[in-house]
Amino acid sequence: MKNDMTSGEPRKLLFWFILPLFISAVFQQLYSVFDSVIAGRAINTDALAAVGASYPITMIFIAVAIGSSMGASVVISQLFGARAYGRLKTAVSTAICTALALSAVMTVVGKLFSRQMLLLLKTPENIMKDSTVYLDIYIYGLVFLFLYNVVTGIFQALGNSKIPLFLLIASSVGNIILDILFVVGFDMGVAGVGWATFLAQGVSAVVSLSLLLAYIKKMKLEGEGQMFSWEMLGKISTIALPGICQQSFVSVGNLFVQSVINAYGSSVIAGYNVGLKISMFIITCSFAFGNGLGSFAAQNLGAGKLDRVFEGFRPCVLVCFFGAEFLVRLFLQDADTEAVSTGIAYLRILSPFYLILMMKFICDNILKASADMGAFMVTTFSDLIFRVAFAYILS
Repeated sequence: MKNDMTSGEPRKLLFWFILPLFISAVFQQLYSVFDSVIAGRAINTDALAAVGASYPITMIFIAVAIGSSMGASVVISQLFGARAYGRLKTAVSTAICTALALSAVMTVVGKLFSRQMLLLLKTPENIMKDSTVYLDIYIYGLVFLFLYNVVTGIFQALGNSKIPLFLLIASSVGNIILDILFVVGFDMGVAGVGWATFLAQGVSAVVSLSLLLAYIKKMKLEGEGQMFSWEMLGKISTIALPGICQQSFVSVGNLFVQSVINAYGSSVIAGYNVGLKISMFIITCSFAFGNGLGSFAAQNLGAGKLDRVFEGFRPCVLVCFFGAEFLVRLFLQDADTEAVSTGIAYLRILSPFYLILMMKFICDNILKASADMGAFMVTTFSDLIFRVAFAYILS
């Protein structure tokens, strides 16, 4: 039942542990990718632009959710590797309680300032209404987003990457079916895209939490844990805050870049959104390699087996995926040549650097697993500063 990665051949362990994470990353991106495909082809280019204009804002919420789950995952992995099962239970319940509280705060803040954020991004008037509708629906589902991410992180910390994968596949397929039903069948427009994601994520989050509680019970771990511990929250926050900052800084950078893009009109917004979605699909797959190695490293660091961390690192520096330009046309009608050409240009510029980015993800996750946050934050600030600066200068 438990996947102990502190013993056994590292390469074999990593392959079978990371493979479900990689497949999971593919299906996780299907949410936003298929939302954009449906918006662009079943509705129109403006609908795709409306979803795209909201995307950098939703990425901030996702960044906070992912960063929070990173902190919980590292701490739980270390406790699992050290066989401190009583404290592990405390860490699990503390992480879940914190995720629920944080999602409530983010929901209130998001609802109060959603339209103001879109205005700050210079969202064009012709897509403002649909952008606001989509963003509001997304904000309503933040509790599911946070809950699912923290539960997934806990499963991975315990060495189980298969259960979240099966749930995600079912949820992604459900999202696609609901997209088609709401948009094509019920003609709900952009709102249908939003509600399809809301329902799919909601069911997935509730089921995943139920399975996690049953999974931990079946593990029969010794020792009693507390429902909530401020001390454990502090340990999780020490790892989570730099992770949140890293993810959020990248997302804040995206906000500045989006404000530049929005000035060019809805066709360019739509094309940029297509290129960004395809790029994020490839990047998220690369991140799966780094994330899997992070759990492996944390368990072995907790067990005091530093040599195994380096054994696992070497084979994980693999060739990354390059974007296929023809995918742009899956999102857009051929008639909108400006949107198509914008998406293709975006991918042509980014694709040569995917391999380097994947290697950065791997290194970042090992630094986080060893709690070396100083070096970890250096690249985060560099990413934010240079990306925003070059976006304004080069545009």
